[in-house]
Amino acid sequence: MKKISIVITVFNEEKNVALLNERIHLALTMQPFNYEIIFVDDGSTDNTAWFLKEMNDCRVKIIELKKNYGQCPALKAGIDYATGDYIATMDGDLQNDPRDLVRMFFILETGAFDFVTGIRNQRNDKLFFRIIPSLMANWLIRKVTNTEITDNGCGIRLFKSQIIKEMPLYGEFHRFISVLAIYEGARPFQIPVNHFPRMSGRSKYGLSRILKVLSDLILLRFYRKYSQKPMHFFGRMGFLTSVSGAGILFYLLVEKILGKDIWGRPILFLGVLLVIIGFQIILSGIVLDYLMRTYYESQQKKPYTIKNMNFGQKENSKNISILA
Repeated sequence: MKKISIVITVFNEEKNVALLNERIHLALTMQPFNYEIIFVDDGSTDNTAWFLKEMNDCRVKIIELKKNYGQCPALKAGIDYATGDYIATMDGDLQNDPRDLVRMFFILETGAFDFVTGIRNQRNDKLFFRIIPSLMANWLIRKVTNTEITDNGCGIRLFKSQIIKEMPLYGEFHRFISVLAIYEGARPFQIPVNHFPRMSGRSKYGLSRILKVLSDLILLRFYRKYSQKPMHFFGRMGFLTSVSGAGILFYLLVEKILGKDIWGRPILFLGVLLVIIGFQIILSGIVLDYLMRTYYESQQKKPYTIKNMNFGQKENSKNISILA
């Protein structure tokens, strides 16, 4: 029987964790799969940890972090200790519906997809402070990453275990977990899911996250295109900068030959500065290239991931039996 690990990161959700645990049991009991619930307490300052321990539930694992590391490291901790064939993520604020995991499970069981992510249907959030910024952010993410995930902010998702465990989650990349999965070669499927209003506690998100999304998008774009070949980015930028500076200096050289005074002109200092900066950018690219090479070689990491392998064992076994 297949098993689902449900990873839930919580921070100051003392009024929600017990009810969320109850809802999960009501939704998943008697389903054709086993499940475990992993609560990751991300350094809560209220009584969240106490309420988690009071549940005394054999299906529940509790991971307490020493301090508030943020949602992405907390999510990674839960994923690392998950033992299921499938790994689900859920928010801890009661806005996700655990019943949606059942539909996601049957979709993954078809074998046609590697993960299922939700699209929040009839969102129960503030229009100007949550919904409109979310729509803008999702549009921008789709354009920059060239993916078709409609709702990157939806917290309920279900992944095949090997997909999410191999994913490079750090910093604030939890916002782009579906995009990262696609970058790793995973096949997505999207379904509309229920979205309930927050009953208690405070939202941890606001308009300030727009700037974080923008900065993380730049990092994600660089990671996608240049993580294994940083010299392609820095070399091109450094070359263009140096050539611009060299062009300015060549122009000034021509003017000097024609008898014009060029000393003390701001454009002279600009040309010299551009040449120097260009060489520094190129050297930075060389250093980063060596660092990436050292990273892969020292940890024996492969710059690729294998989906499947077939070395023709059946043919070999047939040949051996004939020889015998």
